[in-house]
Amino acid sequence: MADITRFRFVSHLRANPTTHVRHLRNGKLAHEGPGQAFWFRALNSSLSEVPIDDREQPLLFHGRTADFQDVAVQASVTYRVTDPELAASRLDFGIDPDTGLWRSTPLEQVGGLLTELAQQTALDLLARMTLTQALSEGLTAVRQAVGAGLRADGRLSGLGIGVEDVRVIALRAERDVEKALQTPARESVQQAADKATYERRAMAVERERSIAENELQNQIELARREEQLVNQRGQNERMRATEAAAAGQIETEAAAGRQRALSQAEADAKRVLGSAEADAKRAMGEAEAATEQAILEAYGRLDAATVLALAIKQAGLPEIGSLNLTPDLITPLMAKLVA
Repeated sequence: MADITRFRFVSHLRANPTTHVRHLRNGKLAHEGPGQAFWFRALNSSLSEVPIDDREQPLLFHGRTADFQDVAVQASVTYRVTDPELAASRLDFGIDPDTGLWRSTPLEQVGGLLTELAQQTALDLLARMTLTQALSEGLTAVRQAVGAGLRADGRLSGLGIGVEDVRVIALRAERDVEKALQTPARESVQQAADKATYERRAMAVERERSIAENELQNQIELARREEQLVNQRGQNERMRATEAAAAGQIETEAAAGRQRALSQAEADAKRVLGSAEADAKRAMGEAEAATEQAILEAYGRLDAATVLALAIKQAGLPEIGSLNLTPDLITPLMAKLVA
């Protein structure tokens, strides 16, 4: 859309590079071309703006095949205005001098014409094809037929419109019919899937059997090794018991030998000690006897009074507190004293 700015009695227009502007002043051409910018007066000017960029026109229509089946066609047409002057003279691309908006809907007219022409070409082609052919080969055939038909149509070239590209996005039958047509392929795919499932299950069963056999072989091998281990442990225990018994016997014999040697040594020691004690006691006895003999011999050479005095001294008589002298005792003493 062109930008129009008003300044009292005059206005200024500035167009985009993708639009072709045509300015007529009093019926005569004043300005023409893409991306124009100029001053004009609204009272004596006629303005038209033609887009020259590529435009997309979506198409959606239904057709009938040779076997009376309904199909839906979804396509898209790319077009552009190749002759803006011719298009402006054939279609109303006039714009309001105050707002810059189109006074009518020229692009909708072009889109409707493209849709009708493309639909007519596609319907003619589909009427000569069966549903199976349309679904399998229709996309390419419809695209080529519609493109050739639109490019060769004189009404579009007479309006200065050129078709750049035609794309057929989808060509589909009714849902029930399409589902029925898909059934054989689905069944085939399902059969292939079932076959693959069965093969996978068979392979899984085979692998499980192999795994079970391997586990059984492992268990058998483990049992055999466990038996060997038990036997080896028994042999080891018996060997340890035998060695322990032999070691105990040796230790017992050694202890008995040590006990016998100790007993013999103690007996020898006691015998030597007894002999020594006997010799000592015999020597002491002999010494004491000799001592007593010497004492007795010495006492034998002493008189009775001296012996008595020594006896009293050795006897350790108790302390005499008082002494009573009787005539019987004094008389013999005095007689001895006188003598």
